[in-house]
This record gives sequence, C-alpha cells and structure tokens, in this order.
Amino acid sequence: MQFSDLALEVPHILLPHGDVPVHTWAVIACDQHTTDPGYWERVDGLVGSARSTRKLVFPELYLGADDSAQRIEQIRAAMAEYSTQGVLRELPRGFVLVDRQTPHVESRRGLLVALDLEQYSYEDGALTLIRTTEGTVVSRLAPRIAVRRGTPLEVPHILVLIDDPLRTVIEPLFDADLPALYDTELMLGGGRVRGWQVSEPTLIDQVVTALRGLISGDDDPMLYAMGDGNHSFATAQAVWQEIKQTAGGLSAVADHPARHALVELVNLHDDGLVFEPIHRVLFGCDFDDLVTAFSAACPTLGSGVTVQLCDTPTSWTEARLIPSNTETHRLPFVAGQRRGIISLHDPTGSLPAVSLQDFLNDFEQDHASVEVDYLHGEQTVERLGSEAGNIGLYSEVIDKHALFPTIRRDGPLPRKSFSLGEATEKRYYLECRRIATE
Repeated sequence: MQFSDLALEVPHILLPHGDVPVHTWAVIACDQHTTDPGYWERVDGLVGSARSTRKLVFPELYLGADDSAQRIEQIRAAMAEYSTQGVLRELPRGFVLVDRQTPHVESRRGLLVALDLEQYSYEDGALTLIRTTEGTVVSRLAPRIAVRRGTPLEVPHILVLIDDPLRTVIEPLFDADLPALYDTELMLGGGRVRGWQVSEPTLIDQVVTALRGLISGDDDPMLYAMGDGNHSFATAQAVWQEIKQTAGGLSAVADHPARHALVELVNLHDDGLVFEPIHRVLFGCDFDDLVTAFSAACPTLGSGVTVQLCDTPTSWTEARLIPSNTETHRLPFVAGQRRGIISLHDPTGSLPAVSLQDFLNDFEQDHASVEVDYLHGEQTVERLGSEAGNIGLYSEVIDKHALFPTIRRDGPLPRKSFSLGEATEKRYYLECRRIATE
C-alpha cells in the first residue's frame, strides 16, 4: 500500500513474539556512546544469550575494528535466524503509534512508517519531499553500507520530522481505541516506550489525508526533514541504488522492499521533542594553535576573533549566559585549566554551529593529528576538555521552529548542528522490517 505523492508506504512491521522479553530485545541507537565502550559492554552483559536487536546492529564504536567482517557475518546470521526460526511475527499492514517517555520528557509521540528512498536527496539545493537537515559526509557511508548490504532485515533508529503545528497527523490517533503492541522499560536509563497497532483503513486514510494537508498548495513541498539517523537513511538509499542498478533500473525492482526505509515520524511541534546542542571535543590539540587557526580563517568566517579568559567559576558562568547574536558568535571553551569564550565577530554564517563546523572542516584537514568527537552533555565536555591536550567547545541550541524555513532557504546545516534530545532519549531498536526478497 503506497502513496507516491507522499513518499509513503504502509509497511508490514515485524515484532518479536511474546516469549521474547522486550526489555532486553530493545537497545539504543548504534551511533550513541561512541566514546564509551563501557556502555556497550553493559548492554552485552544485560542481553547475554537472549534474542535481542543488539545482535542485529553494529555499534559505531566498533566500526573499523579488526573484527568488523566477523561482526557483520554474525549480524547476518542472527537476522537469518530471527527471520526463519519464529522469533519475529509479522503485523498486518499498518503503522505503529509510539509514545516514548525519557528521563527528561514525559511523552514524545511518533508514528512508525516507511518512506520512499526515491524521493530523498542529501544534495544542496534538493527539492525532494524528504530532505536532509545536516550535511552528509559521504566517506562515513562506506562502513555502514557494508553492514546493510545483503542483510534481510532493517531495524530503525531514524527519526524524521514533520512540520504540523495544528497536530493533525499523529496526535489524533491517540484518541482511537488501538491494539497494544508493547509497553516496556528501556535498559540503562532510557525511560519507557509504548506502542499500538494502526491498521484500520479509516485510520490509515486519516493519516494520509492529514499528510496531504501539510503540503497542499505548496510550490516547494518539503514534507519530511531528517532528524536523527541522517547517515543511516543515506546508507539505506545507497544500498537501494545498488540494488536498482544491478537489476537494470527502477522498472525492474519498483516494488522491491529495500526501496523504502522504516522511520519514526515525529511532529516538530510535539512538546516532548527537544532540540539539544551537540558539542565538540578536540583531542591532541594545542589551544594557541586553535586560536591562531581561527584568526587565519578570517575574513572567510568573519571580521576577527577575540578570546576572553574567565578566572573564576562565577565569571565563567556569567560569560556563558550571554547569547550569540548576528554580530558575534560566542563559542565557550574549556582547555585544560583554561575556560573562556572565543568570539567570532561579524560572522558570515547564520548560526554559531555553522561558523564552528565550517572552521573545523578545514582545521581537521590541516591538523591530521587532531581528533574531533561530537558529544551530548556538558558534563562530558567538561571532563574531557579539562584533560591536558584536549579542548572542549560548547555549542548553542538552535530554535527548532526555525528548522524547516532554514532548510528551505539555505539548504542543509553542517553535520552535528543539533540533536533531538540527550543520548538517553535516542530511539531504541524495537521494530523490524524485511528488506530482502528472499
């Protein structure tokens, strides 16, 4: 059941049978805790030999490890086992309505659907129904493609945003009497998640009509914006392009299940959807070298750079309370025992995150020994940035209501410009879908 004008498919979703404990079945998105092997070791300890989505995904912490090929084969073997040994049950065609409680919000509502990869592009200037919100680093796709290529199942952690201020698509479904699918606590502080089946034709029509209403009369329809999982969605598209090319073109595989990717739609106006900044930590970087490079980058980034050092905790706190504006982008930092603000004057970028990432893109190329990581949570930045040889750079949160207009006007933001909540609020793998024909 497809609606090409909405890039939408009503999917057959797979869930574990009732004898599989959902608490150990569901694990957090693989792109989380990339600097914390202890987290994934705790996950493995909780899961043990139980059937779990942990066996179906490749935590990005381990990408590039010497045993990557072996891990991929283990994933494929587990998917084959779960597909053929009665571990998974297939629901009637429909959506799954989701209500997620996290340590930070009481409720974040979503709707699990499948989106057409033919109607997505991460290129600048794209006018597709599905658009990326952040720059896509093509070099980061290769290891992810290796994981997805040839696998029979997909398990999604992708969150896709819709701009629905009147709350017409997802929210009315909570007034319906729906069959419950799951209700479980999530491991390691992830909160709780509940899900309901949405398969009644009248409810599906209701969703379709509401989605059409969001783009009715729009000369430049942008119905979906990638939230979390941009590179995962781009990976799914890359594998789909391989399938299509091998088959000789779209007409030969138009109904192939890999054409669509399973995602959770979330309304940008949902009270439980909170945009959080993503901070940077530079490992093996001299602070004076960083400032010199910032200055050299002007006037491309702005008219000049100044550094304010804060000698006391009070002055540091007060300095951070002053927001950036159109004339000055303020970048708080911690570098060993030094704390302060790097100020970029007359910035050419529209947002501090844009200025910072534009600078870091060139800085990384010119300083191969410096490693940059992207982290949630100020405490982690403080801890790592305080270590000798490291620098923590704090980012400001962007206004979520400005996201769609900004993407329409300027195209994708730099990667890691924002996050949908803290690390514990990321989507947990739970539902599956077949993407192979055999």
